[in-house]
Parts: sequence; C-alpha cells; structure tokens
Amino acid sequence: MTNQLDWLTTADRRSPWQRARVVVAGLGTSGFTAADALLELGADVLVLDDAENDLNRDKGTLLEHLDGRVRLGPGASAQLPADADLVITSPGWRPDNTLLAQAAARGVPIWGDVELAWRLMHPDRVVPWLGVTGTNGKTTTTQMLDSMLRAAGLRSAAVGNIGRPIIEALNDDVPYDVFAVELSSFQLHWTSSIELHSAAVLNLHPDHLEWYGPWLGGADEAMRGYRDDKARIYHMVRHSCVYNVAEPQTEHMVEEAEVVEGARAIGFTLEIPAVSMLGVVDDLLVDRAFVPQRRDSALPLASVSDVQPNAPHNIENALAAAALARSFGVPAGAVAAGLRTLHLGGHRIQTVAQTGGVRWVDDSKATNPHAANASMRAFDSIVWIAGGQTKGTTFDDLVTTHAGRLRAAVLLGVDRAVIAEALARHAPQVPVVVIDRPDTGAMAEAVEAAARFARPGDTVLLAPGSASRDMWTGYDARGDDFAAAVKAVQRKEG
Repeated sequence: MTNQLDWLTTADRRSPWQRARVVVAGLGTSGFTAADALLELGADVLVLDDAENDLNRDKGTLLEHLDGRVRLGPGASAQLPADADLVITSPGWRPDNTLLAQAAARGVPIWGDVELAWRLMHPDRVVPWLGVTGTNGKTTTTQMLDSMLRAAGLRSAAVGNIGRPIIEALNDDVPYDVFAVELSSFQLHWTSSIELHSAAVLNLHPDHLEWYGPWLGGADEAMRGYRDDKARIYHMVRHSCVYNVAEPQTEHMVEEAEVVEGARAIGFTLEIPAVSMLGVVDDLLVDRAFVPQRRDSALPLASVSDVQPNAPHNIENALAAAALARSFGVPAGAVAAGLRTLHLGGHRIQTVAQTGGVRWVDDSKATNPHAANASMRAFDSIVWIAGGQTKGTTFDDLVTTHAGRLRAAVLLGVDRAVIAEALARHAPQVPVVVIDRPDTGAMAEAVEAAARFARPGDTVLLAPGSASRDMWTGYDARGDDFAAAVKAVQRKEG
C-alpha cells in the first residue's frame, strides 16, 4: 500500500483522498468548508471541536449526513487519533495546542484551509492569486483590489481572511479569472506550497504577540515569528512582490524571499515614486513600474480624491491594491473606476456625527496601536477613546507620537491600564478618564466623558488600538455601540 505521507507531500484534487484519514481541528467557517470539500473527495474525515454550541451542533449534523464524523464538547480535541494521516487546522489554533503538538511530534502533516485550497485547486481548476497581508489595511486593500479587477471586466472574488473561504469560491459555478486573497499571519503559518502571481505586505508592526509568545518565548521571538509568517506570502511569487517604501522591513522580506526567476520588486510610497514604484504626484496616484518607459514617465492612475476616506494610510492601501492590479494587467482607467465605485464597510475612520464643531469618528477597526496611529495622523486635536484587549502590544510609541494632539483620553476595556500607564509616562499633561465598567455599557459612559472634554474643532476618535472581544462580539458591535452612544448624547444636548 502506498505510504500516505508520500503522496500527501504533493497531493492535489485528483489524489487518492479515499485512502486518507483526515482530522479537521475546529468547526468554524474554515473548518466546516474544509471538511465538506474533503468529504466530497471521499476522505475519511473526523472533525474535533471543544465548543459544543447550537451552531457547531447544526454544522456537525450536516457533516454527519455527508458521512463525516464529528466530536464536540470539552476534551474533544485532547487526543489525536492514532491513524490520522493529515490535520487541517483552524488558523486560530496555536502550534502548542495539544492536538497540533501531538501531530507535529508524530510527523503528521498540518495544513490550514488556505494550503488545502491551493492543493485542491490543482491540477484543473487553477485560478491566479493576488495576495495581501500586513498588520493593518488587509481587508480594505483586498476590497480595493477586487473592485479594480472587476472594473477591468475580470471575474474576481475577494476571499480568504476577508471572510469567505477560498475553497468555497472554488466550488462556485463562476469560471474565475483571479482571486483577491487576504491572508493573515495565522493562515500563512500553516502554508507550505502556495505560489502567488503577486503579493503585497502592507506594513509590519507588533500584533498578535499573545499568539506567538507562548510557544516561541519572549517578545522579540514572538515578533520575529510574526514577521517570518508574513514574509511567507512572497515565497515563489511569479510576477511582483509589492512592498511599502516607508517600512524597510517589508522590502527586506522581498530581498530575502525565494521567488520565481523574473519576479519583480515593486514599491509604493506617498512620495514621488522612483523607477519600479507607484506613488503620488500632484494629488494623483501614478505608476512608474508597469509602463513601457518607466524611467522617463509616470502614468496617472487615479486622483487622491478617488480614495475614500483619503487619510494617508488609506492612500497607501490604494497604491498597494493598484500595484497588484497593474501586475495583473489592469488598465489605469479601471484602477480609478474601482476606487470610485467601492463602498467600504463601516468602522474604518467613519464620521458618525458632526455637531457643535465637534466631529465624532468611529475607527473601531483599529485593533492595534499601528492602526490607531494611522487614524490619529489624520486629525489635529483629538479626544481619544481607547482600550480593549491589547494582545501583548505596547502604546509608548503611539502616545509619544501623538501626545501633542490629545486634548484628553477616555479608556475602557480589560487592558485599559496598559494605555493609562503609557499616557502617564509620556503625556502626563493629558487628562485621562478610566471607565471601570466591565460590560458594553462602558461605551456610553466613555462617550459621555468624551463629550465633556470636546471643544469646537476637536475630533472625538474611537481608535481603540485593541481588540474588542473582552466585551463585544467584534469590532463592528463596538463601533455600533459608539455610534448609538453618540446619538444619545446629541439627543440629551438637544
């Protein structure tokens, strides 16, 4: 009998999956989709998840009707079956998880759903991938890219960490021309064979250190692991490796990457671009990379006003998306059209009210200090609402950078003390209100406190710099509560 590990090394959709015993770790969206695809190919699939809730039970019942096996409840994932040939893991499961550690010790391959999707796409359903990763801006850039591709008349799908599993799109009836793929560091960690057409790393700043730290050691090791996983996106890129000129680490990743011969390094910058870069000239986004006479000319792609909101970090996002689109042959007109027709989701530097000369801005999507920095750069005088789960990050640099902009700070959330301590060290002159309430009602109190400080010309900015799940179901729910609280304050002030 063929050794399972031998053929799994190069497995694709046409491999003998009916011989494989696959354990799917986690019954979230990616786990369910992976299990469904493997069952369709005839694999023996066992799904394990310690959470036994109504949603998991419903999904488990569906998989059992397809001849899958499902174990739910505390301890379900404590032991890897002795006959497991392959583990497909949820991206959120750390390598030191008991089940995954057992698999690694036995030499059982561990893939994420992205790796599985790449393999199941071959050999006969191949769609080029344009990949986006980075600490911040991934979802926005992926949406911009998808919109540009569609404006060019291409059949595109935005997939991956943006919310739709790649495997699901592969099963569509649409013969896609290209995928715009958002990839998180967690997803990239569990990849080994993906080879993208082009890829971009938007930026790199401390985040998710609570995921990397426990199994890698200290903060330095955690940051190195996070960086190395982001860099995986450039592995064997065929056309263009897109990097951020303002963040040399991203260019270093390109320099270190093993790519297909002929692949190019393409920079993006808010300044006038050099050769092989995209940048900004006279309020225009321009291309000096994908034009025949790039040494002597710059091709206008869009106006800065086509980017909404046109805060500096979002212009960077647009330039990165344009670089990926141009690498795939998208014409200049489609770049502009894609930006103009795009409607981003809420909670990204979204003005929810303007009254009495005060602007109220929801940037709940700013879930780490670098994202908060991006939005704070856009305003001159800020009453800052911040706090939540800081994920092992620090706020010293952020506070030092923006101390002069802060009229006051209102802090809430489980790790509020981390930010309070940074403010005390680096901006002791800034008034600070700490909301100790441990439930979602804290937002209403925070908004009322912010209203007492705000003066005409100020921006009350919800840029938490922290994750939201200490109190809320997600950053969107946190932003919704902020907007509702702002409306309540306005009604009171009447």
